[in-house]
Amino acid sequence: MRYLLPALLFALGTLSLAPAHAQTGLPPDAAPKVEARFVAEQTEIAPGGTVTIALHEVIREGWHTYWRNPGDSGAPSFINWTLPPGWSASDISWPYPSRLPIGPLMNYGYETEVALLLDITAPADAVPGETIVLPADVGWLVCADVCIPENTSLELSLTVSAAPAPPTDESRAFFDAARGKLPLAADFSAVYEANDTRFSLRFEELSLVAASPADAVFFPYTDGIVEPAVAQTMRAVSNGLVIETKAGWEIADPAKRPGFADISGVLVLTSAGGATEAFAVEASPGAVPALPPLAPESSMGLWAALAFSFLGGIILNLMPCVLPVLSMKALALANAAGIPGEARREALAYTGGVVVTFLLLAIALLALRAGGSAAGWGFQLQQPIFVAALALLMLAVGLSLAGVFQVGAGRFAGMGQNLAGKGGATGSFFTGMLAVVVATPCTAPFMAAALGYAATQSAVVSLAIFLSLAVGFALPFLALGFSPSVLKHIPRPGPWMDIFKQVLAFPMFGAALWLVWVLTQQTGPDGLFAILAAALTLAFALWAFGASRNATGRGGVVGLASAALGLLLTVLLVLRVGESVATETNASGGSLAYENFSSGRLAELRAAGTPVFVNATAAWCITCLVNEQVALSSEALKERFQEEGIVAVKADWTNQNPEITALLSEYGRNGVPLYLYFSPGADRAEVLPQLLTQAIVLAALHTE
Repeated sequence: MRYLLPALLFALGTLSLAPAHAQTGLPPDAAPKVEARFVAEQTEIAPGGTVTIALHEVIREGWHTYWRNPGDSGAPSFINWTLPPGWSASDISWPYPSRLPIGPLMNYGYETEVALLLDITAPADAVPGETIVLPADVGWLVCADVCIPENTSLELSLTVSAAPAPPTDESRAFFDAARGKLPLAADFSAVYEANDTRFSLRFEELSLVAASPADAVFFPYTDGIVEPAVAQTMRAVSNGLVIETKAGWEIADPAKRPGFADISGVLVLTSAGGATEAFAVEASPGAVPALPPLAPESSMGLWAALAFSFLGGIILNLMPCVLPVLSMKALALANAAGIPGEARREALAYTGGVVVTFLLLAIALLALRAGGSAAGWGFQLQQPIFVAALALLMLAVGLSLAGVFQVGAGRFAGMGQNLAGKGGATGSFFTGMLAVVVATPCTAPFMAAALGYAATQSAVVSLAIFLSLAVGFALPFLALGFSPSVLKHIPRPGPWMDIFKQVLAFPMFGAALWLVWVLTQQTGPDGLFAILAAALTLAFALWAFGASRNATGRGGVVGLASAALGLLLTVLLVLRVGESVATETNASGGSLAYENFSSGRLAELRAAGTPVFVNATAAWCITCLVNEQVALSSEALKERFQEEGIVAVKADWTNQNPEITALLSEYGRNGVPLYLYFSPGADRAEVLPQLLTQAIVLAALHTE
């Protein structure tokens, strides 16, 4: 009804088949706004065969034509064929449209050019060698500030052939590009719910969440389903995507709504980089919970995200993951205490290593998301090969600190005897990189909200947030290196430093031991045997390398060859770790009786009005393990859960799990830990702090 006037103008133009400018009294520029032609994929057709053709519209800049459902106003293009007996033409296959705002209205259509595809089928008794001319009257409504119905007559010539020639390279490229604009048939289910004001869709497919779309729009095939000019809100939920908007004038009518069954249309997803993917979907009636307002941490602005990431980076220095490496850095600064210039150089080199590594992590995350992977903070620790390599690196650092071997004239990780040499800065850069790598199992306060925000933003914004996190993480040692008044209070270098350096080897061995435990959770006994064997061969290789440094002649050659053989065996064993079969992980657990997480089970519990506590954790997350022991392991808490009928659900993210990644994304997070409490009947969970105490948990449960 709302586009009656444009439709009437269009109808008047098509009845006469006269040039458009003769109908509309245009200003002097009366040239056609659309140049149209028929293009056939093949110029020959077999008897009974089919050829794909296109109505190719080249649209003048600033103007547009319309999709099959034009939106608030307009009318779609049409083709009226005059076909010989026995010949037939299919309906148009419509490319996915764009939203085209015109004043207060919203149109669905095309700009620049569009190829409308359809199939022509010859009769079985078509005579080879005969050339058939297929005429058609075509028309379209083309609009800018004004709308003009244009129409013309076109002809398509096809030669009947018993052996049609294949398409040319040019034709194949044109039709491949045209088919690339057609929506794919969706292989996932969808449901919709409508009332007097709201229309919402739920698409149940985790890969849609993993793709991290920046925008999603549903274009219904028929008018009156949605209000075209109203924005559509897209949100990732635990089992897919939800789109919510204002109900259209037809489906909002209580008298007409019962008459709607399945609703069809096109779902168009746009990535942060502008890539577009479209699906032809059919939604059945069903329940779609209303989208609650975004949690505060997800609605923060850029400046708040930068501030949160900066503060989170500073606090990350206090997490247990990085304390062994930071102790090494403190030792390096103690070595440089008497040489302020060297202390500044080492602090800057350490900062450079931190910044480079954080940015590399950010780039890796962006690349994984662009490829459709569900990745978040600590993603690399979900790969057993990486965990194995990191465990062996911790072992190697510990052996170096213990004096088994030395690299670069006694320098390793920033601890050198000649502080004026280049090796000190190089070692500090390496220490900064190592500190970031071992920090990834931890998530600091403020940091999770900032990284959750970064996951929904453009690449530039995401990199800026990671850079802010890096600066915050490096700041304490950067400030220390530029503070002579503080450095002068550090004890002067002396024999105590050799003893302290050897003592630091044991936290490194402890970190390696913990990573071996994580690997056992991921790969089971086979992985455990492989990593222990790799540790043995690495220790032998490093010992042989250290021995070769003090040997001469043939002894040195034998030592180096032995070290190379040991390293080769170590690499082969690490690769064997990657082949180990993943097992059911058991990332922490405490005394609570946990159920394993699934989006279906969570939905079932919430629908039944059951209170639910979700613990999103991972075996490699030290913050998670600390919280398990401090806040979630008491018998008193277990009894309270039983008294209140609260179901504890563990979302174990030790290995990759797209359902858990979607849950994290739904609550604006990019990593674990995440603690959620769903009170009975609540639309959205209460998010608990990342650092827990038993009192915090009990307060969230609304119990004394």
